[in-house]
Amino acid sequence: MGCFSFLKVMMILFNLAIFLGGGALLGVGIWVAVDGSSFSSIFGSSSALQFVNVSYFLIIIGAILVVLGFLGCCGAQKESKCLLIMFFSIVLIIFIAEIAAAVVALVYTSLAENILQTTVTPTLKNQYGKVTEVTQIWNTTMSKVKCCGLTNYTDFTDSYYYKEHGDMYPPFCCNSVNALCNETEAYNSKLPGCFQQLLSDVRKNAGVVGGVALGICALEIAAMVVSMYLYCQLDKK
Repeated sequence: MGCFSFLKVMMILFNLAIFLGGGALLGVGIWVAVDGSSFSSIFGSSSALQFVNVSYFLIIIGAILVVLGFLGCCGAQKESKCLLIMFFSIVLIIFIAEIAAAVVALVYTSLAENILQTTVTPTLKNQYGKVTEVTQIWNTTMSKVKCCGLTNYTDFTDSYYYKEHGDMYPPFCCNSVNALCNETEAYNSKLPGCFQQLLSDVRKNAGVVGGVALGICALEIAAMVVSMYLYCQLDKK
């Protein structure tokens, strides 16, 4: 088996796996979106699903993987230059987007925090305790991450929740769950904001995150190299 034939077979098998995996994610995403109650009854509480709207996330990722798998698999099988160059282009766009996102995350962390403060904090002040979905998302986040607000407990000062509960803060902002969470108790508890806490958790697991990111980038580069090799070899056949 020559190099071209070997890479063609590997390209087909690799993208077939991507296509099937994407189809599975797409199916689960549609299932959660259409019938989330039965999904949560099988796999447990729906609080985690409320933290991230997982159904739409799975649908988007699954659809992208299905398209990529189809283009790569059919492009290699049919030896179609059009499909191969489309596959190469999409992977290249995703690769560039990932690099750009990584640079922004590393270099502009403070800018990201400022943007979040101007967009998320008003929502927290006006909707926490009033809108059920927003309240559940923040309750889950603060409970799991052990944090309070986006920056700290002051995000809730003069908020809807603060005024409706007699100048009290959410119980997640205080270390003592039995005591009333007033300003003094919240200040003494010194719980970090959720943004900094999440950032700290990411930094603690930087090795794992970096390893996974490098592995994904290596696969994307390999896929681009192989697809471009097949594309160029078709001119010689």
